[in-house]
Amino acid sequence: MGSATTYHLARRGARVLGLEQFAPRHTLGSSHGDSRIIRELYFENPLYVPLVQRAYALWALLEEEGATTLLHRTGGLMIGRPSSGLVHGALLSGASHGLPAPVLSPGEIHTRFPAFDLPEDFVAVWDERAGYLNPEACTSAHASLAARLGAVLHYDEPVTHWQPDGDGVRVTTPAGVYRAARLVLCAGAWTKAMLPELELPLVVERQVLVWLDAPLPHERYSESSFPIFICELEDGRQFYGFPRLERGVKTSVFHEGRVYEAPDSVERAVTPGDVTTLRAMLGRLLPDLAEARIHESMTCLFTNAPDQHFLVDFHPHHSQVLLSSPCSGHGFKFASALGEVQAALLLDGRTDFDLRPFSLSRFRS
Repeated sequence: MGSATTYHLARRGARVLGLEQFAPRHTLGSSHGDSRIIRELYFENPLYVPLVQRAYALWALLEEEGATTLLHRTGGLMIGRPSSGLVHGALLSGASHGLPAPVLSPGEIHTRFPAFDLPEDFVAVWDERAGYLNPEACTSAHASLAARLGAVLHYDEPVTHWQPDGDGVRVTTPAGVYRAARLVLCAGAWTKAMLPELELPLVVERQVLVWLDAPLPHERYSESSFPIFICELEDGRQFYGFPRLERGVKTSVFHEGRVYEAPDSVERAVTPGDVTTLRAMLGRLLPDLAEARIHESMTCLFTNAPDQHFLVDFHPHHSQVLLSSPCSGHGFKFASALGEVQAALLLDGRTDFDLRPFSLSRFRS
């Protein structure tokens, strides 16, 4: 979100400084791991659909300006029983916005995508525009193009303190003090620590990513034969996965990680228990993959709000400071659009998107 906002501010001619506490392409936050799902039939809530549609357009623009591929279209399967929240939500978003949302039977899915072997009482909603983004490449493209447009980027320079300075702000780092008219805090899992006075109800969740060696024949797991998928089991539990990339078939359990108050205390090592849970869930629809050898594993961080929606709002006491925590485990795909939105908020004080569901006031009611 920081690199995207920096890019859009610079694109509009603003003088902008971007501060990052770690090195480029680090693996300590929420923007690493080769792939992030993007999908249009947004099961969480139809309100996200216009925002993700704008994100698609802006990812395409970023690809054009950076002469690189960022978004890979594979289509997507939203899998579960017809009564599941995942299937119902995807169909609701389709109906609300007039989008195609065909429902496939287990037999149709196996014929089109042979690696999948669904239970007989499951179905899948097919999302034609779904696919994945390369998060490292996306962040690098935003940052490099921002620099080309005149933005100044400082890496390995953490913010140690910020405070109002008249109508502007003053930001302190180990390297010095900076003054600016506006500040946007895109601190991810460190957001709560940067805003202790607000007592934000954000928690950091440990998310485990596992890459499995694709079983033979490998072609069954290629992008043309294996779309991105999300599956909801009978008890509401969800897991998801991607086609075979260089490191293997990436898959993960959604929202079952241990919760922490602070990111620096997160256990980074992946345990056998993490993998046992994942294999059991995979066995329900990808039995061959469930037994595959682990090629690599790592953790990333979710920064969750109680309602699983985003937080994008101005500081209640300092209107020159914008808070940006559009996370809750499903935010990356929106970075291109939210960067534009946040630049508009900082420069114009408004945006055409309805951000009321993301407001800080909902935590105060």
